Amino acid sequence: GAMAEERSLAIVTCTAPVNIAVIKYWGKRDNDLILPINSSLSVTLHQDQLKTITTAAASRNFTKDRLWLNGEEVDMGQPRLQACLQEVRRLARKRRGGSSEDVAPLNLSYKVHIATQNNFPTAAGLASSAAGYACLVSVLARLYGVEGELSEVARRGSGSACRSMLGGFVEWCRGERPDGKDSLAQQVAPETHWPELRVLILVVSAEKKQVASTAGMQTSVDTSPLLKHRAEVVVPERLKLMMRHIRERDFEGFGQLTMKDSNQFHATCLDTFPPIFYLNDISRHIIALAHRFNAHHGSTKVAYTFDAGPNAVIFMLADTVAEFVEVVRRSFPPATNGDQFVRGLPVDSAVLPKELLAAVVTEPVPGAVRYILHTKPGPGPQFVDDPSQHLLGADGLP
Repeated sequence: GAMAEERSLAIVTCTAPVNIAVIKYWGKRDNDLILPINSSLSVTLHQDQLKTITTAAASRNFTKDRLWLNGEEVDMGQPRLQACLQEVRRLARKRRGGSSEDVAPLNLSYKVHIATQNNFPTAAGLASSAAGYACLVSVLARLYGVEGELSEVARRGSGSACRSMLGGFVEWCRGERPDGKDSLAQQVAPETHWPELRVLILVVSAEKKQVASTAGMQTSVDTSPLLKHRAEVVVPERLKLMMRHIRERDFEGFGQLTMKDSNQFHATCLDTFPPIFYLNDISRHIIALAHRFNAHHGSTKVAYTFDAGPNAVIFMLADTVAEFVEVVRRSFPPATNGDQFVRGLPVDSAVLPKELLAAVVTEPVPGAVRYILHTKPGPGPQFVDDPSQHLLGADGLP
């Protein structure tokens, strides 16, 4: 009957966030285990604006592990995907070894079906692998009844995914051990710690995909003397400083260090041989705009950071958002989608003083920014209890 059918299918759905590093991770010391050459620190973004949602189901009736990404079936054989799946199953076996629980959780020999999708366009060049693997690991761990330290498992899928396992401000500790057991994420402060902090993502009209980060960072490790100096000398000092700025909610310090670290990361890309260019003319235009804006105000009001791509992520306090959004709108007048130009959290309208316009908005570049996404820090992975949200049906198919 229906009840028996339902019970033979275990199903879990979870959402997970994107994170943005303010002290960057670039370079692995172990490619298989994904161990970094330096620690990093990130801000987890709110899932109302950016999230991955994943459903995993297990049943005795499934004949093989299967995965659907944004509605399309993809190959389950990818090594990093397998690493996560095998690791969760291994932890589940280990956990069961020593316990005589009456609830026999899932039979470990059952195959799984997984469906996953993003509520933001992957083409936007926003790193979806961090949210994707954090979500995958969270959902599998819940399905298999595994608890405890999961950032190490997420790290095996994508390095930065370990940071998406926690909300707010997160440090990924480099670790010392060759087996990676101490290369873990830990929360520096929850998202509630700094309620005024806001984030604008300026999605740049990208020409074409740059160098994939996995390949890029390997070349940097092999060829950049600056990267070695950065990892050994610069980052350890900056991490301590950044944690203090966050604890003290010191935006001036936080903002300046965020920009400096972004600039140094892109300098190591330029120091790589052959050089890697992730920033484009529009990125550089945004950098100049931010510095003019701060100079006009006589303090650090906005702070940019760029990952392995041209999109700008800009931090500011809530009271700066309306004015800066208007500055961006004047500097990069939207081509067509004027109404859709600002997305996410609401933004008040602002009238710019003449002297600010004269000093900050110098030469407009129409259509250079596709849209602005307004968001803020948020929590780590969340479980979804509403069955209507599952991405898989009772038959285990999308």
